[in-house]
This record gives sequence, structure tokens and C-alpha cells, in this order.
Amino acid sequence: MEQWIVLLCLALAGAGQCLGSFSDYDYGGMPVMINRLVGEPSVLSLRGRVDANWYRVMNSESCPLECDCPIQWPSAMYCDSRGLTAQGVTPSAEPFHQLQQPDRYPRAPARWPEANLFINYNNLTDIPGPLPDGLKQLRLAHNKIGKISPNAFENLKNLTLLLLHGNQLKTIGEADFKGLQSIILLDLSHNKLIEFPKNLPPSIQQLYVSNNSLASLPQDCLMGFDRLQYLRISHNKLVNQGLPADVFNVPSIVELDLSYNQLSSIPPVHQALQYLYLEANHIQGTDA
Repeated sequence: MEQWIVLLCLALAGAGQCLGSFSDYDYGGMPVMINRLVGEPSVLSLRGRVDANWYRVMNSESCPLECDCPIQWPSAMYCDSRGLTAQGVTPSAEPFHQLQQPDRYPRAPARWPEANLFINYNNLTDIPGPLPDGLKQLRLAHNKIGKISPNAFENLKNLTLLLLHGNQLKTIGEADFKGLQSIILLDLSHNKLIEFPKNLPPSIQQLYVSNNSLASLPQDCLMGFDRLQYLRISHNKLVNQGLPADVFNVPSIVELDLSYNQLSSIPPVHQALQYLYLEANHIQGTDA
């Protein structure tokens, strides 16, 4: 224990003493406040956090009417909270298809290499498409997606961030994330998963599966994830009996969030771990 640093945030300590807000400038220089207490830093929407002056809606020939295209971040298209109900390739999916037609839309070439799509807080029941091959970040949080269509992400080899937080996913199929060769952050929190997702891309560095219904983890669920650094499984139903003895013995992990589960003791972790969150479990005491 003396060779590694572990931060234990137990119920008696209070979450507020361990968590806080900070500024993030990952949005093209736009200051965005982030708070882990509300399930971030996987920012899901800019609503209410960014000064309205940052948004400038371009003319309809450059940006779809359903979306905003701020000149401060020319690679981004914001389609949050527009009531979109696109299911696969339908007429209402036109805003996303437009990115693949640079001859029709003058701004498309500039945004092609590293496009970023914000489609949070809509009524999507499936992954919209077709999506541009050069897509870098895709935010589909807080929709009604219950399944991932075959080959939905097959051509998105450059995608590094995928947010599916706040949907209705129950299972993850073998080929659901096929093609995601560069994915770094995958957020599957606030879904209806009862089993830890299998067949995830090994490139993942940040994996969030909080607020699901996981009661146990398979023995080999983290095998092969040599780049995984941040794993968040808070607000589930994990019990010690459902955790294999060495499931968290992963040297690459620096932060592990197991708070708000049903653990009665601290599970074994790798000595390289730096932050361990355990608040609101059934742990009575610790000699850490």
C-alpha cells in the first residue's frame, strides 16, 4: 500500500470533499465548466454553459437549418435539442449526410478532416447515418437509442470520442463497435446494461459505464486493454462476490470509480492505481 497512492472517497468523507468543478477548453477555446458530480468530464451538451455570443448561425448554404455551425470552431456542427428523430438513413438525417457533399456545401471541405457532431438531447432511436468518414468526435447522449445498427461505425476509423450516455442500450453486440480503431473515450453511462460490454476496441483509454445495472464483472472483461487509464463503474449493483480476484489488476489504470455500489470490502487493485473512489458502498472500515 505504501508504494502507491489511493484516494478513498467514502461515504463519511462526503463526495463534495473529493470532487469539484474546473474549466475545460476542449471546445475550440470556449470555456466550459465541468463537474464530476453530474457525470462528467464527458461533456454532453453546451446548453447554458457557453455565452450566446460564441454561436453564429451561418447561412443555409453553409450549415443545415437543423444545426448551428459556430465560426469559432469550424470543424463542429451542433444539432443538440432539435427534436431529431432520424432512424438510420432517412430524410431527417440530411444534416449529417450533408457533410459528405462538399460540392454542395462550401464549409464542408474545411470541416472534413476532423468533423465533430453534437446530436445530444434529441429523439433518435438508432445511430443516424450515413456519417462522414472523417468524423473525429460524435456526441449522441440523451437520445432514445436502444440498439446499434450493423456497421454503424464501420468506416469511422478516425473517431476518438463517442458519447452514448443517457440512452436505452441493454446489450452490446459483437460487431457494434467494429471499425473504431482510434477510439479513446467511450461513454456508456446511464443506459440499461446488465452485463459488462464485450468486444470493445482495445484503443480505449477512458471507459464510463456508470449508472447501469451491473452486478458482476467477467474474469477477462479488461484483458487486452493495455491503454485503459480511467474506468468508471459507479452507481451500479456490484458486489464483492461478483468480482473476480484480479479483475482490476490492470497496470495502465490510474483512476477507478466504484462508488455507489454494494461492495462490502475494498477489491484488490494494481499498485500503479492512483485514485480509487469507493464512497457510498457498504464498506465498514479500512486499514488503507
